[in-house]
Amino acid sequence: MRQGEFADDGPAPSLRAEIDALAPWFHNIDLNGIQTAPDHFLGNYPSDKFARFADAIPQDLSGKSVLDIGCNAGFYSVEMKRRGADRVLGIDSDERYLAQARLAARALGFTGIEFRQLDVYQVGALGERFDLVIFMGVLYHLRHPLLALDLIREHVAGDLMLFQTMQQGSDAIAEVPENHPFFLPGTYRKPGYFDDPGYPKMHFIERRYADDWTNWWAPNRAGSAAMLRAAGFAILANPEPEVFLCRAAPVPFADLGPAAVYPARGDAAA
Repeated sequence: MRQGEFADDGPAPSLRAEIDALAPWFHNIDLNGIQTAPDHFLGNYPSDKFARFADAIPQDLSGKSVLDIGCNAGFYSVEMKRRGADRVLGIDSDERYLAQARLAARALGFTGIEFRQLDVYQVGALGERFDLVIFMGVLYHLRHPLLALDLIREHVAGDLMLFQTMQQGSDAIAEVPENHPFFLPGTYRKPGYFDDPGYPKMHFIERRYADDWTNWWAPNRAGSAAMLRAAGFAILANPEPEVFLCRAAPVPFADLGPAAVYPARGDAAA
């Protein structure tokens, strides 16, 4: 069978037909002059967004391994391969997104990118650590976001992590005490810093946000930073309010007990 043909002996579909068959696309990717999501409500997304913080990560990833968690249509997986990464693995829980990613990588001529159906809570099954973990556009879709960060730190983060999440509230970051008193000294009044717009906060969205019932969480900027530190990531750069470049660091309070709390398996070994 020649390249570009299919086993049913029928004519190979055009690239336009393949793109349309996998619609809708969330990543607008230019595939040989064809845009996958030209009417995206965020514009030329994620290309224009990436351009604003692309310099925060190494231009040369030769010899490095990359894990793209929640890879969607593979935009960032392809960009990391474009920078010379030796191994790129993109994972997503949605098989249609993975099919889009495989098509995008093939159409752009990037071979050697692996895509696998897996969610963030299963990263321990990979059994390897990566030089760069990309965890963008996922946290706010998770019912257990801190658990996800704990598992990434415990199992797959070998060095750097590029993180992004939807945020709401203030971009300010307030100074908070190392130890929070229950009351203000000498009173029965609660401390006022919890009302500070720059105090770390996680807004919970009970129903839908932008017509998406999986948009559960929206931290403020301080909340994102605090969660990253609590999971064992040192923040190296914050090129956009919602984008953080981190490095794996000691996990706070690790000497007092495990960070990641695993769900019971329902058997004697749980």
